[in-house]
Amino acid sequence: MAIQQLVFLRPGETDWNRMERWQGTVAVPLNEMGRAQAERAAQYIRNTGMSALYTSDLRRALETAQIIADVIGLQPVQDARLRERAVGIWQGLTRQEIASWYPDEYAQLQADPENYRIPGGESRRDVRERVQSFMTDLFAREQSEVVGILSHTTAMRLLLPELVPDFEPNKLKYSNMSVTTLGREGDGPWRITMLDDTRHLEGLATRSFGELEDR
Repeated sequence: MAIQQLVFLRPGETDWNRMERWQGTVAVPLNEMGRAQAERAAQYIRNTGMSALYTSDLRRALETAQIIADVIGLQPVQDARLRERAVGIWQGLTRQEIASWYPDEYAQLQADPENYRIPGGESRRDVRERVQSFMTDLFAREQSEVVGILSHTTAMRLLLPELVPDFEPNKLKYSNMSVTTLGREGDGPWRITMLDDTRHLEGLATRSFGELEDR
């Protein structure tokens, strides 16, 4: 049976999220709020019929995935291709610090967000290519009907339009521990059935980030 539902999850909150610092691939753990968010998400996900969960291998994602897996009884499958964009010399900085300390490089990012490669990091094109590679492999091998994918803002923003071509990703702000679900019938086209949903958090605060925010 082909995959019929993809459940995209963003990790719970970290202290760097709260400080609005670009995390990239740094090993920032979940904070207390992030763990609480993941626990509530797990209670929601246990009712989705999810039978496979793939996750980025970054610490904040792994901690989120393990909290969910402990509740739904799955072993998360790690894949480095689901990582957040590597932001090189900008790692740990806020957007304001980047613009102030690296004005020329930041201007290049704004002028060509698709192809500009951050010094020591990646371009969006680099990220798109690796997440596309992951999805190609996933569709070739996975037999579960409902599959969870725990990844990050940039990776998901670049991946969703590849699956749903008329989707405009920059209109969406991805919240910590949000759920975005795609569904299809048989081998038909993918459709977005839930977008950046946080109702399962039941009132817990969550932070969201918009265009050009690789966190």
